[in-house]
Formats: sequence, structure tokens, C-alpha cells
Amino acid sequence: MNAVVSIMAVEKLSISMDAELAKLVRSAAAEEGVSVSTWLTEAAREKARQHALAEALDDFEARHGPMTMDEARKIVAESRKHSIVTRPKRRRG
Repeated sequence: MNAVVSIMAVEKLSISMDAELAKLVRSAAAEEGVSVSTWLTEAAREKARQHALAEALDDFEARHGPMTMDEARKIVAESRKHSIVTRPKRRRG
């Protein structure tokens, strides 16, 4: 059997944040049983996803005018048909 190995390029970043927020991040990561790096990566991925969705909405509205609530409901309903909702694994203590 051939194993496929995926190598992901990783870039190390140095960040600064408010001490109280840093404490909350460490606590949340520990509760989920992941490293702070993994927790922050997941948070950044979600923020980037929100940014991409906002850009897509802006593009849609530039082409078709403001989205109506009915259009938004149809998009959400269709998306839910094809979505898998996951929750982070919680470490049992």
C-alpha cells in the first residue's frame, strides 16, 4: 500500500495581544485539548472565511443589487443541505 504524505508549508508568526485575551486563548485551547497555535490557526481560518464570504456578497450585490431576505434564506437553506457541522473535540477532564 502506498501512503500519500501531504507536506504543508508552515510559516511561524510572532503576535502580540492584550494579556487578558492571551489568557482566554490559552484557556480555550486547553479546554479543547489543542495547542495555542492550532487554536489561533482555526480562529484565523474562520475569520478569513468570513472575509471571503463578505467579498462574495459584495460582488453579488454589485452585479445584482442588494440581496433580499428571500434570496439570503434560499442560499442558507441550499448551503445547509451540503454542509457538515462540526464542533471542536473537548478534552475530558
